[in-house]
Amino acid sequence: MTPRQIVEALDRYVIGQHQAKRAVAVAIRNRWRRSRLPEELRAEVTPRNIILSGPTGVGKTEVARRIAQLVHAPFVKVEATKFTEVGYHGRDVESIVRDLTDRAYQVVKQEQAEAVQEKAAELAAARLLDLVMPDPGVDVPGEPADPDDPNPAAERRARVRARLKTQLDNGKLEDSEVELSVNRKAGAGGLLAQMGGDAIDPELVNMLERMAPERKERKRMRVAEARRLLIEEETDKLLDEERLAGDAVERAEQSGIVFLDEIDKVAAPSGGSGGRSGPDVSRQGVQRDLLPIVEGATVSTRHGPVKTDHVLFIAAGAFHTAKVTDLMPELQGRFPIRVELSPLGRADLLRILTEPRNALTRQQTALLDAEGLDLTFEPDAVEAIADLAAQANARLENIGARRLITVVEQVFDDIAFDAPERVAGGETRLAVTAEMVRAKVGPIVGDDDAARFVL
Repeated sequence: MTPRQIVEALDRYVIGQHQAKRAVAVAIRNRWRRSRLPEELRAEVTPRNIILSGPTGVGKTEVARRIAQLVHAPFVKVEATKFTEVGYHGRDVESIVRDLTDRAYQVVKQEQAEAVQEKAAELAAARLLDLVMPDPGVDVPGEPADPDDPNPAAERRARVRARLKTQLDNGKLEDSEVELSVNRKAGAGGLLAQMGGDAIDPELVNMLERMAPERKERKRMRVAEARRLLIEEETDKLLDEERLAGDAVERAEQSGIVFLDEIDKVAAPSGGSGGRSGPDVSRQGVQRDLLPIVEGATVSTRHGPVKTDHVLFIAAGAFHTAKVTDLMPELQGRFPIRVELSPLGRADLLRILTEPRNALTRQQTALLDAEGLDLTFEPDAVEAIADLAAQANARLENIGARRLITVVEQVFDDIAFDAPERVAGGETRLAVTAEMVRAKVGPIVGDDDAARFVL
C-alpha cells in the first residue's frame, strides 16, 4: 500500500489526526522500500520510530493497532509502567520481544495452516469415516448380505462405507456421537510461574515442554466437534515446526511493530523524580533497559534468537506532567519522528459517532438488532450525544472519544436491559431522539458530583 492508500484506509476507522496517520504510513512504506535495497545497504537502514503525544482518547492506540492489521504485521501493545529496572519486581523488558515473536509465530502458523487446510480436511474426513464405521461383524440395517458375492462381508462394508461417506459429506451426521482419542499434554505453565515467569531462559522453557508427559483420553463427542479436533491434529502434522519457528523469527525481525503506551510515565519531569521514589518505580532504570531493545539487540526467545534492529517502535503518551524531552537523550534519539495529536472537539465527536465503520451508533444498532429491535438514530439525537460528551469532557477530565462510550451506555441503560421484553410485547422499532438523550444524560452532566461517578 502507498502512504496515501494507508491514510485512506485509516480514515475509515480513525477520525482526524492526519499528521499521525501520515507519519505511520511513511514508516510502513519505508519498510517496503528497504526490502528492495541491496543487502549491504538494507542492513544499514533503521526504522524511523515514532512518538505520539496527546491527551487520552484521541486515537494514539487505534492508529497503531489499525496499521498493524492493514499490513498483517506481528503487533504487540505494552504499557511502559508494567516494567521495572532489572533486579526489581516487575516484567523484564525483553519479554516485549518474546511476546512479539510469539505473536509472529501465531500469524505465520495461521497463514501456513490455511495453505494446508484442504489437505488436512481430507485426512480428517478419512479418519472421521473410520470412527463412524460400525465394528466388523456388526449387522448394519438396510445392508443385507448378497449370497452371490464371493466376499459378502467385504462388499457389504464397502457399501456401508460409501453410504456413510455421502452422509458425512452432506452434513447429515453432525449430531451423531463418536469416540475419539484426544491428546492431552501436561502444561509447564504453573511450574514456570513458580520459577520466575519471564526471567526463565527460553531454552529451558522448550526443554520443559518437551519433557512434559503426553497422555491420551477417550472422549465421546459430536461428529462436528470431532471433525474440528481432527482437522487441527492433521494440520499440526502437516506443518514443519522448524520452518514455522524460522519464519516467525524473520517476521518478527523484519515486520514486527511494538506499541509502547504510557511512555510518559517513565519520563521523570524536569527537576526531579516527580515525587515518586523507591526501588519499584525506577523510571530512569526502565528507560535504560528499554534503550538497547529499541537501539538493536539480540533477545533469546523460545523460537530462536531475535534481533530487534529493524523492529518498528511506536511510543505514545499523554505527557501531561512530563515532556518528550524529559526522556533520556539516548532514548529520544531513537524516536526521530514526533507527532502531537490534537484534542477532540464537539465536531470530531460527532464524526466519530457516524463515520467510522465501527461507529458506536452502528454497534448499538447491531446489538439490539440481535434481539429483534430495529433501532434508528435521529440526526438531532446523535448531535445531542456529541454535545453532552463534549460538555462532560470540558467539565471533567478530558478523556476524548472514550467519553462517547460512557454517554451512549447511559442512554441505552434501560433500553438494553428491557429489549427482550419490549420485543416480546410486540415492540420492534425504536427511534432515539434528542429528547430521550438529554432526559437521560443531561441532568448527570449538569451535576459534577454525579458525573464523576457515572460518566
